Amino acid sequence: MEKAAAAAAEEDREEAWAWTWGAGTDGQLGNGSFQDHHLPQPLLLSPRFRSRVSFVSGGGAHAIALTSDGEVFTWGRGTHGQLGHGNVENIHHPKSVKFFENYTVTCVSTGWNHSGFVTDSGQLFMCGEGSFGQLGTGDNQSRNFPFEVPFFTTKHVEKLAFGMRHSLVLLRDNSVYGFGSARRGQVGKSASKNQKFYNIPRLIDGFPNCKIVNLYANGDHSAALDESGQLYIWGRSLAGEHDDDQPRAAFPSLSISQVALEWHHALVLSGGELYTIGAYRHQKRDPDVIEKAVVQQPNLTTSSTHHASNLEKVPSIDGKKVAQIAAGTEHSALVTESGALFTWGWGEHGQLGLGDTCDQVVPQRVNLGDRSSHPSASSLAVYCGSGFTVAVSLA
Repeated sequence: MEKAAAAAAEEDREEAWAWTWGAGTDGQLGNGSFQDHHLPQPLLLSPRFRSRVSFVSGGGAHAIALTSDGEVFTWGRGTHGQLGHGNVENIHHPKSVKFFENYTVTCVSTGWNHSGFVTDSGQLFMCGEGSFGQLGTGDNQSRNFPFEVPFFTTKHVEKLAFGMRHSLVLLRDNSVYGFGSARRGQVGKSASKNQKFYNIPRLIDGFPNCKIVNLYANGDHSAALDESGQLYIWGRSLAGEHDDDQPRAAFPSLSISQVALEWHHALVLSGGELYTIGAYRHQKRDPDVIEKAVVQQPNLTTSSTHHASNLEKVPSIDGKKVAQIAAGTEHSALVTESGALFTWGWGEHGQLGLGDTCDQVVPQRVNLGDRSSHPSASSLAVYCGSGFTVAVSLA
């Protein structure tokens, strides 16, 4: 195992194509160490996986990489079994999850200490912490090996999104289910105000007649996006208003293409322009830097009006449109249409990749070395865990 990691490290030193930085004491950087790094470090995935990593999900202190052919790798904190290797060990380099050798995985998600995997046949497997029912297995037990969720064996799961201790699932029939921590309304309406969790999946109602195409979750927040670009938000409030226990339409005049939730605010992307919802706890707003968005919102319903004053537009960076966004607990990242990577927000663990531990109010350019020699230098994706960041060259 150590020899394999060393070989991958040697290969990646020759030509880095995936990088990590930030908090690393549980091995979540996947770079062979158990320490924080303030600058990008090569992720120890062999170059043979270059251009095959299609998605990375970052949790509290662990991560999952999904390849285009359905293979999964996990690394980082394993104390609750969230890595799916049948033990509770921390691992400081990506390791293939052997359980899925005969499966094709199509979707993955990570919570604070739990993980989920969807196969091409619509099966849902979970592992990790289950103390809040976030595994959906009908009990509150943790599992260190992927376990198929019985509730969905006769259904077809399409998408996943996990918050800190709750889980959201989208089925092929367009229904959305939630389970896990329920105190802030993040898994839908509760039977009583004292309901702390649900350990069996339950239908989240309140959506209008629309097709849901994606789910999002982080902290105690939940969100969904429909095919027209309409955003729905529920769970813990994003900017001081009351919590919602059912989906509420937000910003109906924006056609939103991407969403990234953090613990206290969110990012949304519309037409290549970036907007923020809520406030950064680790920043002081500068009205000269972050301008109030002028967004026409005709026919706003009561349910969406309370979000309107919390929407702010981030000025374009060097005149470039934003191609992709990502968020951790309290730090943010974006990639521009030209492939430039920027980060901002909480920087205590070096998760901004700027060589220090300072917080940043506005997006700052991250240097990933000389990528100009690559034929597809602009093809880059970024992903965030709690206090760490992962960037992957897609070609």
